[in-house]
Amino acid sequence: MFDVGLAELAVIALVAIFVFGPDRLPELAKQAGAMLRKARDFANSARDELRDELGPEFSDLELRDLDPRTIVRKHIMEAMEDAEGEQAATRTKGKRPLDDGEVPPYDSDAT
Repeated sequence: MFDVGLAELAVIALVAIFVFGPDRLPELAKQAGAMLRKARDFANSARDELRDELGPEFSDLELRDLDPRTIVRKHIMEAMEDAEGEQAATRTKGKRPLDDGEVPPYDSDAT
């Protein structure tokens, strides 16, 4: 998501130690954890409220499903699967392999 590696985390920790000092750093980490917990709880309650409002047909709704990129990707994949199914149905409809010695149909008016 953020593409932060181990080296970047070490630099951030070192800068945090210099800026805030080693005595204030545990308290700041505790506050950051509490803030993340509150944000997660808020997102979960928003998701649950949205599920309740939309009804039982949306009981498996996730907030990431509301991302426009995800919605477009989902509809494109469904359309591609439908198109493949239709092509497979038209390929086999009314067609069969010729038997040995059987002459293929010929339309003299078409040529």
